[in-house]
Amino acid sequence: MRRKVIAGNWKMNMLPNEAISMITNLAPMVKEADCEVVLCVPYTDLFYSLLTAQGTNIKIGAQNMHFEEKGAYTGEVSGKMLKAIGVEYVIIGHSERRQYFAETDEMVNKKIKAAFANELKPIVCVGETLEERESGKAFDIITNQTQKALDGLTNEQVTNTIIAYEPIWAIGAGKTATSQDANEACKKIREKIAEIYGQNVADRVIIQYGGSMKPENAKELLEMTDIDGGLIGGASLKAETFEKIVNYNK
Repeated sequence: MRRKVIAGNWKMNMLPNEAISMITNLAPMVKEADCEVVLCVPYTDLFYSLLTAQGTNIKIGAQNMHFEEKGAYTGEVSGKMLKAIGVEYVIIGHSERRQYFAETDEMVNKKIKAAFANELKPIVCVGETLEERESGKAFDIITNQTQKALDGLTNEQVTNTIIAYEPIWAIGAGKTATSQDANEACKKIREKIAEIYGQNVADRVIIQYGGSMKPENAKELLEMTDIDGGLIGGASLKAETFEKIVNYNK
């Protein structure tokens, strides 16, 4: 049985004092959660968030990392740096990184390998645009992204990779794929993993849905057969809202 992973992606929001307040309020609300609870916060919030989350069941993640361990990469942060302060998770290949910062499938693959080299758990994003969906290419796009992201990984590394299916047309738009459509996409991703790495590996991979998941639709989405959690954007910025998604089954 795959354990659900509910991760919040704060994006470029929350000052350190706001992060401290948010986590302080959230911790007692989710202490009995059946799922893994993760908050992926801006770099400037990481240290404060890690301190505040100590002694709770909330895990802290970063939103990006460089694939090199060190060097002349002004403005970048390495996996080694994240690991050194206690970060456990890192989002890799978010569509906003691909769109605004020209990240390629090859860069995503390098970052995943660097994450594992530093004992970080990668949350790898894949997803299609509205144009790609309407042209019938959605499944080809997301399975191709998945294959390229996982290229060269061991079976054990693949089982420890979280895939976040995020239809680009739904992110921050208030639009959500139907639970059936979202589940079908996650199932196609799992089938592609099974094709390459075997069914046993595929059955163990956690596949999240992201794309305007909120308290009103979380239960329906999270009870689908192939959806193993959520990567939550806007709804993760308020403790009261995020808690309802984390505790969707209570």
